[in-house]
Amino acid sequence: MDNWPSVLFAMAGGVVLSIGNLTTQYAWAFVGLSVTEVVSSSITVVIGTTLNYYLDDKINKAEILFPGVACFLIAVCLGSAVHASNAADNKAKLDSYSNESKDGTRANSITDSKQAYTKTVDVNDAEKGAASTEKAKFGTALFLIDLEKRRAIKIFGKSAIIGLALTFFAGVCFSLFSPAFNLATNDQWHTLKDGVPHLSVYTAFFYFSVSCFVVALILNLIFLYRPVLNAPKSSLKAYINDWNGRGWALLAGLLCGFGNGLQFMGGQAAGYAAADAVQALPLVSTFWGVILFGEYRRSSRKTYTLLVGMLFMFVAAVGILMASSGHRK
Repeated sequence: MDNWPSVLFAMAGGVVLSIGNLTTQYAWAFVGLSVTEVVSSSITVVIGTTLNYYLDDKINKAEILFPGVACFLIAVCLGSAVHASNAADNKAKLDSYSNESKDGTRANSITDSKQAYTKTVDVNDAEKGAASTEKAKFGTALFLIDLEKRRAIKIFGKSAIIGLALTFFAGVCFSLFSPAFNLATNDQWHTLKDGVPHLSVYTAFFYFSVSCFVVALILNLIFLYRPVLNAPKSSLKAYINDWNGRGWALLAGLLCGFGNGLQFMGGQAAGYAAADAVQALPLVSTFWGVILFGEYRRSSRKTYTLLVGMLFMFVAAVGILMASSGHRK
């Protein structure tokens, strides 16, 4: 097969996307849906868009493109600040809750270990008749404690740096899959012999999807039996038998594949740098996180200000990125 270098580029793109997707699922537990998506997507644009700009022979308008990239970089910094501020808010809520408790022993232990957090709900249920009512309120200490009990990945007592590190790593992975696909379809590095046709978008997308699926299958099988970050150990049999939420997972995969295909088609037509405007997806995820999942409820004014600033810079960056689009010759 004469075009195997292009096939390898397409498959490499699928590998890094699969690793990035898996990493974000762990990052969500630590920093939340909104910050994870905004920061990882912004890193994707800062690195990936810059690479695609040069790979596409600068067909995008640099005077518009790079100010947009700068806005994404600011959004990354604001996203980190949002996470730090929200973590401080949550710690204050938990400390205040423990101080209000009549049990002095629990008040001391609640800030020392994650086990104390998970036990607090049961003790409080016996002490306060309003516990079940308060539990339903987003943003309260009881909500945070109950959420921790239901998590597969426990985050109490763990450093906030872990979540940000996972988010940044995911962003780096995401920043490489689009340039790799660009190389697969346009051969800017001249790895093909003279006369060998370039891969079409659809052929490259096939190899891209196959490698993404295989890597995801291997990694998930490994993590079932050898989990990381103290997640519970499982098995392939238990995974197959557990269909709770499986429909949503399948739908997410279909939407991801459909979105990637459209992004690649748009990139081939108008430049992959501008096609990275598909990173507008965090705007939707922020809606889910804030409105439906209760992220940042009852947070401080500082956290809200940083959150609005992060989203504003992100919206501006996406608009600027779309305005920089060109036409491939």
